[in-house]
Amino acid sequence: MFRMGRFDLIELLVRVIAVLLAISIHEMSHGFGAYLLGDKTAKSMGRLSLNPLRHLDIVGSLCLLFFGFGWAKPVMVNPGYFKKPKRDMALTSLAGPLSNFVMAFLGLLIFKLLSMAGLLFYGQLWSEIVAEFLSTFVMLNIGLGVFNLIPIPPLDGSKIFLPLLPNRIYFDIMRYEHLGWIVLMVALTLDVLDPIIGNLGALVFNGLSFLVGGV
Repeated sequence: MFRMGRFDLIELLVRVIAVLLAISIHEMSHGFGAYLLGDKTAKSMGRLSLNPLRHLDIVGSLCLLFFGFGWAKPVMVNPGYFKKPKRDMALTSLAGPLSNFVMAFLGLLIFKLLSMAGLLFYGQLWSEIVAEFLSTFVMLNIGLGVFNLIPIPPLDGSKIFLPLLPNRIYFDIMRYEHLGWIVLMVALTLDVLDPIIGNLGALVFNGLSFLVGGV
């Protein structure tokens, strides 16, 4: 079972590294998904990279660091290169959250394997740092993945789920996409999304834990 230690310098450094990895993998996956579907825009802009400096949004990164959910600098996508724009945009958008859930699964799997091998135990600094990093990495990836699946523009969920609506309703909603951040900030300020993110995050965590045989 994961244990959160005191919030000291080591834990802060662990969280920073986990945030940088989670964000970089998320954004690179968007770009790579678009690349596979025919759009080379992200590649031409150097976004097919794990270099966090290419992806960071300061406010979104701080939110992810301290609250477990956040965002990064959006990857530019040109739907004109897609054979089926709505479908391929949805797949490109899904690539980000999906990559976070895959990373969370791998983090849990590594934690499980190290525990079974008797390599994770409390009392030794290196062992606690590894356990802290894995637990933080898992929870941050789950938080980032779930948060971005919320169907509020400009989050990934709006491009994954809203295209399922009839075209008239879809285009009416997307016409006001630029107002999505206001809706999102108000919802976050009023803690409207916290129960949703928490409950969905718990479901994802439980599902991934089941896949690795429990942690």
